[in-house]
This record gives sequence, C-alpha cells and structure tokens, in this order.
Amino acid sequence: MRSKLFVPCTRPEFFAKALAGDADAISFDLEDSVPEDAKAQARAQLRDFLSSDAARESGPDKRVIVRVNAFDTAHFMDDLAAISGLRVDLLNLPKAERAEDVRAAAAAIEAATPRDASARPMGLLLNIETPRALACAAEIARAHPTVAGLQVGLNDLFEPLDIDRADLSHVHAALWTIRLASAQAGCFAYDGAYADLADEDGFRREAELSRSLGFLGKSCIHPKQVAIANAVFDRGGVELASARRIVEAARNAAAAGKGAFLLDGRMIDRPAIAHAEAVLAKWVGSR
Repeated sequence: MRSKLFVPCTRPEFFAKALAGDADAISFDLEDSVPEDAKAQARAQLRDFLSSDAARESGPDKRVIVRVNAFDTAHFMDDLAAISGLRVDLLNLPKAERAEDVRAAAAAIEAATPRDASARPMGLLLNIETPRALACAAEIARAHPTVAGLQVGLNDLFEPLDIDRADLSHVHAALWTIRLASAQAGCFAYDGAYADLADEDGFRREAELSRSLGFLGKSCIHPKQVAIANAVFDRGGVELASARRIVEAARNAAAAGKGAFLLDGRMIDRPAIAHAEAVLAKWVGSR
C-alpha cells in the first residue's frame, strides 16, 4: 500500500476513475471534505458506489478504505450503517485519542457488521493527530486486535501548535514516535497527506523521510502525488531481493548449525535475519 488516494464522498464522479487509477488504495472520505449539511448525501453516494459492479469487481490488490467521522460525533453510527455489509478493507478512524475510545468504536463496528464466519474482520487505521494521541500512541495501537495501522495527521497536529512543518526535524519527531508505537503493537505506520499540491519536492521529502523510518506508504490528495509515493515506497527492487537472499542464506546456515554467517562480506546475525523476514512479510504481503 505505497499510496492511498483520498476521494471526497461529495464527488461521486471521481469514484470509478480513482479506483481504476494507480493508487494502491482509495480512501473514501466522509469526514473533513464533507460539509455538515452534505453528510447524508455523501453516505448514500458512497453506499451506491460500493454496491456497484465497478466496486465489487475491483481486484484484491486495490485496498478500499473509508474515513468515517470521529467516534464521538453524531455521524459515526450513520457512517457505519452506510458501509455495513459492503467490501471495506480498512476503516480509517480520525481523532482517536484514548484506547477505550478505540475499543468502543471496535465494538460498535462489530455490532453493525453482518455476521459472516468466512469474512475477514475490517481493520482499523487510526489517525494520530492530536498531542494527547501522540503521547498515548502505543496504548492506542494496542487497544484492539483489529487495529491494523497508525496514520499520522500532521496538519491537525502541527497547525494549532504553530509548529513549522517545513522543518523536517519537527516532522521527524512526530513520525519517529508513531513508528515506534506501531512497532510495539505490531501494526504498520502510514504517512499522512501533504496539502500543498504545487510543492512536489516537499511531498517527496516527507515521503522519503517516512520511508526511511519504515512507514508503509503516504496519503495523497491528488492523483499527481500518487506517482511520487509509488516510486518512493516501491519495495520491489534491491531491498526485497536482498531480504530474500538473507532469508535463504539463513535457512542454509541453520541447516549447517550456524546462527551467524557472512553474506557479501557482511555479518548476518539474528537481528538482520529478523529484519529481512519482516521486510518479506510486511511489504510483499501488503501489495
């Protein structure tokens, strides 16, 4: 899931085109991009599309995500009802600040979801976008088994505090905390949106920083950002090949009774093997 493209649910004319595009995931937005007086119509438009042949026939490699309104709003339960019984891979929950709120939201989702023993539970992608959430990120990530990932929301986090987002040291501090929290919980970390469409270099710099910290991919608000995210987060080349070689060499070394070994002049021990295994499990399985 190198790229995730936001699509406002007020713009149904974009739905099919976005789903057929190059983004690895489409995030249908019922929250910030939808005015209060348009929420009901946006839900109806989303449900109509997700019930359509175009949505049902999209391949398993295309992730379907819905960003609902926050759990403590009057819209949350209506949002759940709108997507009940439809294919949604991840539910993106904004403004998650406490573990108990995540557990309550997960219980509401379970109660609103039709019982189907063969269906995979819908995962939760939790936005970390307030100071309180950042301080409790690890606890939030561990709140429920359906938590699949944490997503950074730098606009909501930085702007009220007058933090300069152009300074990458500030961005690094937030990303570092969220990445370590996701690691503690065994879920992925995902980078947030970049609002300045004209600043492609800024988008790329943030993507490269989050990529270097082990984030899975980056959110996009326009198709032109998708190509950049896909290129930055593409794990299909040298890194995956190296991970495969390490894992294969580790199997051979273990068969020979060796716990550590040399590969291309580099000492490979348990941490390096575990990293290679994680790369294969995480990146290959996420595509």
